Amino acid sequence: MAKVIAVTEAIKSLAEAESRLNLSRTEDEAFFTEWLAQLPNPSDSEQAALDTLRRRLLYHRADGELLEGSVTLLVASPLLELAGFYDPPFRMKAEAAVEIAIDDGEETLRGRIDILILQNQLWVMVLECKKTTISVRSALPQALAYMMANPDLDKPRFGMLTNGDDVLFVKLMAQPTPEYGLSRAFSIYTVGSELRSAFQVLKHLGQSITRSDGG
Repeated sequence: MAKVIAVTEAIKSLAEAESRLNLSRTEDEAFFTEWLAQLPNPSDSEQAALDTLRRRLLYHRADGELLEGSVTLLVASPLLELAGFYDPPFRMKAEAAVEIAIDDGEETLRGRIDILILQNQLWVMVLECKKTTISVRSALPQALAYMMANPDLDKPRFGMLTNGDDVLFVKLMAQPTPEYGLSRAFSIYTVGSELRSAFQVLKHLGQSITRSDGG
Protein backbone atom coordinates (compact mmCIF):
# COMPACT_ATOMS: atom_id res chain seq x y z
CA MET A 1 0.00 0.00 0.00
CA ALA A 2 1.35 3.42 -0.98
CA LYS A 3 2.45 5.75 1.79
CA VAL A 4 0.40 8.96 1.76
CA ILE A 5 2.33 12.19 2.39
CA ALA A 6 1.20 15.83 2.23
CA VAL A 7 2.71 17.71 -0.70
CA THR A 8 3.85 20.48 1.62
CA GLU A 9 5.75 17.95 3.75
CA ALA A 10 7.27 15.94 0.89
CA ILE A 11 8.34 18.84 -1.32
CA LYS A 12 9.77 21.88 0.43
CA SER A 13 12.30 23.11 -2.11
CA LEU A 14 12.68 23.46 -5.86
CA ALA A 15 15.47 20.85 -5.81
CA GLU A 16 13.12 18.35 -4.14
CA ALA A 17 10.36 19.09 -6.65
CA GLU A 18 12.66 18.57 -9.61
CA SER A 19 14.20 15.40 -8.18
CA ARG A 20 11.06 13.67 -6.92
CA LEU A 21 8.93 14.63 -9.93
CA ASN A 22 11.69 14.06 -12.52
CA LEU A 23 11.34 17.67 -13.66
CA SER A 24 13.82 20.03 -15.23
CA ARG A 25 13.67 23.73 -16.01
CA THR A 26 14.25 24.88 -19.57
CA GLU A 27 15.86 28.19 -20.46
CA ASP A 28 14.68 27.93 -24.08
CA GLU A 29 12.52 31.01 -24.75
CA ALA A 30 10.70 29.08 -27.48
CA PHE A 31 9.21 26.80 -24.79
CA PHE A 32 7.08 29.48 -23.11
CA THR A 33 6.27 32.01 -25.82
CA GLU A 34 2.79 32.80 -24.49
CA TRP A 35 4.06 35.33 -21.96
CA LEU A 36 6.47 36.91 -24.47
CA ALA A 37 3.89 37.58 -27.19
CA GLN A 38 3.00 41.08 -28.34
CA LEU A 39 -0.16 41.65 -26.33
CA PRO A 40 -2.96 44.14 -27.01
CA ASN A 41 -3.59 46.88 -24.48
CA PRO A 42 -6.52 46.43 -22.08
CA SER A 43 -9.80 48.05 -23.01
CA ASP A 44 -10.90 51.16 -21.13
CA SER A 45 -13.20 49.10 -18.90
CA GLU A 46 -10.47 46.54 -18.23
CA GLN A 47 -7.98 49.28 -17.35
CA ALA A 48 -10.53 50.87 -15.01
CA ALA A 49 -10.99 47.49 -13.28
CA LEU A 50 -7.22 47.07 -12.98
CA ASP A 51 -6.90 50.56 -11.49
CA THR A 52 -9.56 49.65 -8.91
CA LEU A 53 -7.79 46.37 -8.13
CA ARG A 54 -4.46 48.08 -7.52
CA ARG A 55 -6.05 50.89 -5.49
CA ARG A 56 -7.66 48.29 -3.22
CA LEU A 57 -4.40 46.35 -2.96
CA LEU A 58 -2.47 49.46 -1.92
CA TYR A 59 -5.20 50.47 0.55
CA HIS A 60 -5.28 47.14 2.38
CA ARG A 61 -1.54 46.59 2.04
CA ALA A 62 -0.92 49.86 3.86
CA ASP A 63 -2.22 48.26 7.06
CA GLY A 64 0.41 45.51 6.91
CA GLU A 65 1.10 42.14 5.36
CA LEU A 66 -1.72 40.20 3.69
CA LEU A 67 -2.56 36.57 4.47
CA GLU A 68 -3.24 34.02 1.73
CA GLY A 69 -7.01 34.46 1.88
CA SER A 70 -6.70 38.20 1.42
CA VAL A 71 -4.28 37.73 -1.49
CA THR A 72 -6.83 35.45 -3.17
CA LEU A 73 -9.68 37.92 -2.66
CA LEU A 74 -7.81 41.10 -3.56
CA VAL A 75 -5.53 39.92 -6.39
CA ALA A 76 -5.94 36.38 -7.70
CA SER A 77 -9.71 36.11 -7.98
CA PRO A 78 -10.25 39.58 -9.55
CA LEU A 79 -7.51 38.92 -12.13
CA LEU A 80 -9.01 35.55 -13.08
CA GLU A 81 -12.47 37.11 -13.38
CA LEU A 82 -11.25 40.02 -15.48
CA ALA A 83 -9.30 37.68 -17.79
CA GLY A 84 -12.43 35.59 -18.40
CA PHE A 85 -11.50 32.44 -16.50
CA TYR A 86 -14.80 32.41 -14.60
CA ASP A 87 -16.86 32.38 -17.81
CA PRO A 88 -17.51 29.72 -20.51
CA PRO A 89 -15.71 27.62 -21.65
CA PHE A 90 -13.84 27.59 -18.33
CA ARG A 91 -14.91 26.23 -14.96
CA MET A 92 -13.38 26.95 -11.58
CA LYS A 93 -12.79 24.69 -8.59
CA ALA A 94 -11.53 26.10 -5.31
CA GLU A 95 -9.50 23.96 -2.91
CA ALA A 96 -9.39 21.07 -5.40
CA ALA A 97 -7.98 17.87 -3.85
CA VAL A 98 -5.25 16.12 -5.85
CA GLU A 99 -2.99 13.09 -5.51
CA ILE A 100 0.34 12.36 -7.21
CA ALA A 101 1.88 8.88 -7.33
CA ILE A 102 5.70 8.87 -7.26
CA ASP A 103 8.52 6.37 -6.80
CA ASP A 104 6.71 3.73 -8.87
CA GLY A 105 3.57 3.99 -6.79
CA GLU A 106 5.32 3.56 -3.42
CA GLU A 107 4.28 7.04 -2.28
CA THR A 108 1.23 9.20 -2.86
CA LEU A 109 1.50 12.95 -2.41
CA ARG A 110 -1.75 14.60 -1.43
CA GLY A 111 -2.69 18.26 -1.38
CA ARG A 112 -5.19 20.95 -2.33
CA ILE A 113 -4.87 23.45 -5.17
CA ASP A 114 -5.99 26.95 -4.18
CA ILE A 115 -7.83 27.50 -7.48
CA LEU A 116 -8.04 25.07 -10.41
CA ILE A 117 -9.35 26.18 -13.82
CA LEU A 118 -10.71 23.54 -16.19
CA GLN A 119 -11.93 23.51 -19.78
CA ASN A 120 -14.00 20.50 -20.87
CA GLN A 121 -12.61 18.62 -17.84
CA LEU A 122 -9.04 19.42 -18.93
CA TRP A 123 -6.79 21.19 -16.44
CA VAL A 124 -5.64 24.44 -17.93
CA MET A 125 -4.56 26.62 -15.02
CA VAL A 126 -3.33 26.06 -11.47
CA LEU A 127 -3.29 29.06 -9.18
CA GLU A 128 -1.30 29.10 -5.95
CA CYS A 129 -1.37 31.96 -3.43
CA LYS A 130 1.03 32.81 -0.60
CA LYS A 131 0.94 35.55 2.01
CA THR A 132 2.89 38.71 1.26
CA THR A 133 5.68 37.92 3.73
CA ILE A 134 6.67 34.90 1.60
CA SER A 135 8.45 35.21 -1.75
CA VAL A 136 6.24 34.36 -4.72
CA ARG A 137 8.93 31.90 -5.86
CA SER A 138 8.39 29.88 -2.68
CA ALA A 139 5.09 28.71 -4.17
CA LEU A 140 6.85 27.17 -7.17
CA PRO A 141 7.74 23.71 -5.75
CA GLN A 142 4.18 23.13 -4.53
CA ALA A 143 2.65 24.46 -7.75
CA LEU A 144 4.87 22.22 -9.89
CA ALA A 145 3.73 19.21 -7.87
CA TYR A 146 0.10 20.09 -8.44
CA MET A 147 0.68 20.74 -12.13
CA MET A 148 2.28 17.29 -12.45
CA ALA A 149 -0.94 15.77 -11.04
CA ASN A 150 -2.75 16.83 -14.21
CA PRO A 151 -3.95 13.62 -15.92
CA ASP A 152 -3.84 15.18 -19.42
CA LEU A 153 -0.25 14.32 -20.28
CA ASP A 154 -0.16 15.76 -23.81
CA LYS A 155 -1.55 19.21 -22.93
CA PRO A 156 0.45 22.16 -21.63
CA ARG A 157 -0.29 23.12 -18.04
CA PHE A 158 -0.12 26.72 -16.87
CA GLY A 159 0.23 28.12 -13.40
CA MET A 160 -0.08 31.56 -11.87
CA LEU A 161 1.64 32.22 -8.55
CA THR A 162 1.09 35.33 -6.48
CA ASN A 163 1.82 36.64 -3.01
CA GLY A 164 -0.14 39.84 -3.62
CA ASP A 165 3.00 41.85 -4.33
CA ASP A 166 4.26 39.86 -7.33
CA VAL A 167 2.89 37.53 -10.01
CA LEU A 168 4.82 34.71 -11.70
CA PHE A 169 3.61 32.46 -14.54
CA VAL A 170 4.67 28.85 -15.15
CA LYS A 171 4.30 26.53 -18.13
CA LEU A 172 4.82 22.78 -17.79
CA MET A 173 4.85 19.98 -20.35
CA ALA A 174 4.90 16.33 -19.20
CA GLN A 175 5.85 14.83 -22.56
CA PRO A 176 8.21 13.82 -24.05
CA THR A 177 10.12 14.60 -20.84
CA PRO A 178 8.74 16.69 -17.96
CA GLU A 179 10.03 20.24 -18.12
CA TYR A 180 8.86 23.70 -17.15
CA GLY A 181 9.58 27.32 -17.97
CA LEU A 182 9.01 30.58 -16.09
CA SER A 183 7.99 34.09 -16.97
CA ARG A 184 9.66 37.02 -15.30
CA ALA A 185 8.11 38.15 -12.02
CA PHE A 186 5.64 41.04 -12.36
CA SER A 187 5.95 43.47 -9.44
CA ILE A 188 2.32 44.57 -9.27
CA TYR A 189 2.64 46.27 -5.87
CA THR A 190 5.62 48.46 -6.64
CA VAL A 191 4.98 49.44 -10.29
CA GLY A 192 1.49 50.27 -11.55
CA SER A 193 2.11 49.17 -15.15
CA GLU A 194 3.20 45.71 -13.98
CA LEU A 195 -0.38 44.81 -13.03
CA ARG A 196 -1.50 45.65 -16.56
CA SER A 197 1.28 43.48 -18.01
CA ALA A 198 0.41 40.54 -15.76
CA PHE A 199 -3.24 40.84 -16.77
CA GLN A 200 -2.30 40.92 -20.45
CA VAL A 201 -0.34 37.67 -20.07
CA LEU A 202 -3.16 35.99 -18.15
CA LYS A 203 -5.76 37.00 -20.71
CA HIS A 204 -3.53 35.85 -23.56
CA LEU A 205 -3.10 32.46 -21.88
CA GLY A 206 -6.87 32.08 -21.73
CA GLN A 207 -7.26 32.99 -25.39
CA SER A 208 -4.46 30.61 -26.40
CA ILE A 209 -6.06 27.74 -24.47
CA THR A 210 -9.43 28.38 -26.08
CA ARG A 211 -7.96 28.51 -29.59
CA SER A 212 -5.95 25.31 -29.06
CA ASP A 213 -9.17 23.50 -28.13
CA GLY A 214 -10.89 24.72 -31.27
CA GLY A 215 -13.07 27.20 -29.42
